[in-house]
Amino acid sequence: MLFAQSEFKEIVYKQVGPDSLKMQLYYPENYTKNKKYPTIILFYGGSWNTGSLDQFRPHAQYFASLGMIGVVAEYRIKTKHNTTPFESVKDGRSAIRYLRANAKKLGIHPSKIVAGGGSAGGHVAAAADLTNLDEVTDNVKINARPNALVLFNPVFNNGPGYFGYERFQDRYMEISPYHNIKKGAAPTIVFLGTADNLIPVKVAEDYKQKMESVKSRCDLFLYEGQKHGFFNYKPVLGNKYYDETLKEVTLFLQDLSLLKSE
Repeated sequence: MLFAQSEFKEIVYKQVGPDSLKMQLYYPENYTKNKKYPTIILFYGGSWNTGSLDQFRPHAQYFASLGMIGVVAEYRIKTKHNTTPFESVKDGRSAIRYLRANAKKLGIHPSKIVAGGGSAGGHVAAAADLTNLDEVTDNVKINARPNALVLFNPVFNNGPGYFGYERFQDRYMEISPYHNIKKGAAPTIVFLGTADNLIPVKVAEDYKQKMESVKSRCDLFLYEGQKHGFFNYKPVLGNKYYDETLKEVTLFLQDLSLLKSE
């Protein structure tokens, strides 16, 4: 289901040479100026090669209907910008910094910013929390880490034998979320299909175990027989898993007091 919003903004949050990176913000219908709202920023998937803001627009609108500010954000990708995943992660951190730096103007609660995404977008969100890949032009005094993570079949282990390693090689430790889990890692919810051909279930189970070893919350939901991208909004095919995963995200954010309980 899609939701009509009372206010919508498109903003250029970062300029890198000729490239203008945009984010789109969806506001609650009862949005009131001078009030601070919890916010969720979502990054599209596409193996750091392709991607579209369309993927998570339904999700952003859904969260706006619950009283959050829902954001979808561009990041640099290979086909459009001839870049690597390192630039993608830098953009994710820049986007979160932009929201925090402009929180008052945008109506955002700066300590209630959730980041999420699917596949490579999930990687961008997780790496925004766990790595230190920063654009040289960023103001690093502004915190780039989200307060919680919502990850849909995320690419979060880039070590030898896992997705992305062939592109990172001996630099994988800089960018792999799994290898950078540390005390204080943001509470995380993960969704994965058991038939995912890119992310083995064991990868997610190991991630959860390592998160819990540093006393960070990691809720893992497995969906029997589902493949990569099972959670996407699919108006023609039906939205069983879109609905089910969003229900779990809602409960997760309410439990963290990042979203009001209805």
